[in-house]
Amino acid sequence: MSTTDLPPVDGASPRPSGSGPGAGPPAPLLELREVHAGYGGIDVLRGVSLEVGAGEVVALLGPNGAGKTTTLLVIAGLLEATTGDVVVAGRRVNGASPADLARCGLCLVPEGRGVFPNLSVRENLKMMTYAGRSMAEIEAVAYDRFPRLADRRGQTAGTLSGGEQQMLALARGLATDPALLILDELSIGLAPLIVEELYARVAEVAAEGVAILVVEQFAEVALGVADKAAIMIHGEITHQGPPDEIRTVLPQTYLGG
Repeated sequence: MSTTDLPPVDGASPRPSGSGPGAGPPAPLLELREVHAGYGGIDVLRGVSLEVGAGEVVALLGPNGAGKTTTLLVIAGLLEATTGDVVVAGRRVNGASPADLARCGLCLVPEGRGVFPNLSVRENLKMMTYAGRSMAEIEAVAYDRFPRLADRRGQTAGTLSGGEQQMLALARGLATDPALLILDELSIGLAPLIVEELYARVAEVAAEGVAILVVEQFAEVALGVADKAAIMIHGEITHQGPPDEIRTVLPQTYLGG
């Protein structure tokens, strides 16, 4: 599947499946419909269905090994679903390459930050000019959201603190002007105050119309910014609902209550 086969994705107004009077609400930016996927013929995901709308933060929660990262790999085109549908703005995109999906507005910020440690902060940001935005615009957005990065623009990324590296990773993702931002374990290895700061930025981005799917093992921080949440256990979505509802079932699921 080529880029020309994919729908353009607008974070503020996703392409509807129909238009005109009586067409109904617009399609979600992202839908997973009964998705199965895995490795070596063994299913890790078993019938996963999930939706993310424009300007919506969805938290996907679960213990290690539940299938959360596998779900993100399928969405980003890094692992193909064996059955089921991945739908972007109302159109099936199974088989699309990661590059094609990125060009039409999907951005994955992977676990482990993924910055270039031997490059400076500014050089890391410059790598994102491929997406068509000017360096001046990328820097303006990055330093406005993360003023600490402006103070360290000439510093090599590998010498930044863990929190600063995560800020840089998030700034790089936002430099692509995504319609759908996918965050994998944003809080891992970070101090609580840094995590709160990062998630405050996540809430700001969602308020601007960007759809955000957050995968987190630490539930409470993600629930604090989520519009809805889902719990994944053994490759299946066991619960979905508003954050307050999900909080009530967490102790009986993977928190061991």
